[in-house]
Amino acid sequence: MCLILFLTKDVQAQKKIALHNPTNASREELISIPYKKYSQAFGLDSNFQIKDDKGNFYPHQLERLGESNVQNVLILVNIPAKGKLELHPDFSESTSYPPMTYARKVPERFDDFAWENNVVAFRIYGPALEGRPDDAQGIDFWAKRTPNLIINKWYKSEDYHQDHGEGLDYYSVGKSLGLGDVAVYLQDSIIYGKHYRTHKILDNGPLRTTFELTYPEENYQGQRIQLKKTISLDANSRFNRIQIEVNNKDKSSTAIVIGLVKRKEKEPIFLLGDKNNYLAYWEPNMNKNGHTATAIVYPSKIKSNFINSPLQFLNRIVVSNKTPITYYSGAAWDKEGKITDSNTWFEYVDQFARSRKEAIRVKIK
Repeated sequence: MCLILFLTKDVQAQKKIALHNPTNASREELISIPYKKYSQAFGLDSNFQIKDDKGNFYPHQLERLGESNVQNVLILVNIPAKGKLELHPDFSESTSYPPMTYARKVPERFDDFAWENNVVAFRIYGPALEGRPDDAQGIDFWAKRTPNLIINKWYKSEDYHQDHGEGLDYYSVGKSLGLGDVAVYLQDSIIYGKHYRTHKILDNGPLRTTFELTYPEENYQGQRIQLKKTISLDANSRFNRIQIEVNNKDKSSTAIVIGLVKRKEKEPIFLLGDKNNYLAYWEPNMNKNGHTATAIVYPSKIKSNFINSPLQFLNRIVVSNKTPITYYSGAAWDKEGKITDSNTWFEYVDQFARSRKEAIRVKIK
């Protein structure tokens, strides 16, 4: 039996995961292989490493999406423009990776739900904050300049509005959609709903964290509507992937808006992509804390109408019942030292939007 197992793995090791980057820009991101397809090619052993032909290791994660069984194999790769890469599993050793993404509910801070990776951090406000004078609505952004995960440390210190070398929370949300949140939009007006009621963490790193937030059914001008969000954040990425599902018990579709809060300035610096496929904004220097850069990116199939309101930039979208839509929201901070001006940010967002149209090609051969 041992000999048969040895020969089987030797044959499996000859197979390769062939990757091709079809775009004109280098790509550092997670690729996903369905676990069934992976296991058929390489076997069911979950103890392995991913290597290239030179022996370099590539971090991976077994993604479960809330299920008991593995659904996908995620591999963190870096491929140059128009480049190719061949990888293969190595069953001789297995190494754990330090987590690069993380999320949790924060009951000690009014039921916040916070999540982060090694680049950015975010939070959504919880039900315990409702009705308080400091209640807020949209997605909050924490500006960080350390690859370390800081959520637990900052909440414990209760001093994250001051920069002690790792960054700070100075992004102001208030009664707005903040950084790419969503709200029902009826009769040309935003209707803010209640905060999330339940959460479920589907995966919690080390390379991708995914969670669900469900919201209570509410009466919006005679329409009974409930929202559900599924949010994921990958290592090294500045962008959340956000899936919104709307259930309207009284109509077959619902108008919503997705927005970015604006600051009080006469001529905001922002850029709209082709056919509103993205919206990028370069904020002014706020209280000498630096510039925040924010953006929303939409897949090309989403049709939206841009609304430049006084408080925030909005995109109006009509969503059919129980037909989820997906978009991306992300941010940068100039004091991190990587994106330090508006042109660099706009180019970054444009390239990210282009990359959503052409995925890295994955083939097992």
